[in-house]
Order: sequence, then structure tokens, then C-alpha cells
Amino acid sequence: MRLDKYLADCGLGSRSEVKTFIKKGRVTVNGSLVRSDKFQVDANEDEIAFDGKMLHHQTLFYYMMNKPAGFVSVTQDNQHQTVLELLNTADYRKDIFPAGRLDKDTEGLLFLTNDGLLAHELLSPSKHVEKEYYAKIDGLVTEETVKQFSEGVELFGEKGNPFKGELSVVSTNENEKSSEIRLIIHRGVYHQVKRMFRAVDMNVTYLKRLRMGTLLLDSRLESGSYRDLTKDELEKLRK
Repeated sequence: MRLDKYLADCGLGSRSEVKTFIKKGRVTVNGSLVRSDKFQVDANEDEIAFDGKMLHHQTLFYYMMNKPAGFVSVTQDNQHQTVLELLNTADYRKDIFPAGRLDKDTEGLLFLTNDGLLAHELLSPSKHVEKEYYAKIDGLVTEETVKQFSEGVELFGEKGNPFKGELSVVSTNENEKSSEIRLIIHRGVYHQVKRMFRAVDMNVTYLKRLRMGTLLLDSRLESGSYRDLTKDELEKLRK
């Protein structure tokens, strides 16, 4: 492939930007300075370096992030910080995006990638990919609450379909009238968890996503940090 395409694939910039880098003599191939953007390279055989640092050709990227509150799950926003601003300069690419959103005040597992096909498969309603959450509720969640959800509650001005996910109570505090729950959603809609509990006169005071399909939030990831998916995680996610 052309040298400028190789550098762009490595996330160093656009094709026009990397051409400038090449002309300025910042790129070597097998130890030799190359100033032609049309120079042909073999991504599997040649050793290509930028400012003396060896590059590794990669076109698709997969990150697991522990999203903190206060960031929005979009690529650009004029008012709020986005989750992409948490990426290191070396990992940031213009084509990276969050596969599925979390509200600004919701924390936890966020999958970032530039693999549009995989993202589509994970987000397609027909695939019923499970999302698991931990939540704190202002109110006592009981069997009667679960029954209400199973019968269908009003979410968008009209009574919705019965809830087909799984809801389990982790703990309740009778004195504070509060509960901690785990919730699995097979097919979500906008603000579903918050709207569900609002429909039964309760409020979600804290929400954290723990799982998306087979992908589990790494408990070692601190809030605001991220890492590459392992080969095993990616293979399971694709299946």
C-alpha cells in the first residue's frame, strides 16, 4: 500500500496531513528516509517509523472504557465534554465512536470502536444484545414493582409493552425507603431505566452499566480510564 495510506491507518492524521509529515522527512522505511507519499510499503514486512518511533499497522480499534459521570457519549458536543476527550493523544482517531450511549450522569461500561459493522450488530434491536445495569433507586422495589413492569408501564405518554428483561433486588433500606437493584435489558429504548421507575413513582439516583452482551466491565478499570479489548473478549463479542 502507499506510505501515506499506511500512516493514515495508523492514526497519525488525514492523508493530506501525513503527506506533509513525509515531505518534512519525519518518516523512515527500513531505516531509510522516504519523502514520497506514493512510496509502496508492505504492512507485514517493512519497518516503518515516525519521528524514530516504530509504527504498527492497525485499521480497527476496540476499547473498553469505564465512563465517568459528566461526559456525553458522542463524538462532538459544543457544550459538554465527550468521552473521546478521555482518550490519550496516541489512541485518538477521528473515526472512533461510542457504540451505544450512556446518559451524561450514567457511569460504567462503554464500548468505543471504529468497526461500524460490529457496532451495528451489537446495537441492532433484532439482535437483542443484553445490557446489564446496577442502580440505586429512591423507593422500595418489591415484587409488586416487578409485577407492574411485567404488565407494562407508561414510558412515552402511553402504556408500553411488558418488560421482558430481568430485575433483581440487591438490597433495600426500609428506613431510607431506598433500594439497590440489578437490571438486564434485552431491548432498550431512550432513557428506559429512568423512565421505567419514574412510571412507578420512583427515581433512579445512580446508574452504572456493568455488561454489554459478553463484554463485562473490568473491575480494575478506574473511572475515566480505558484499555484495549483482549483477543478473547473481541472474539466472544463478535460471536
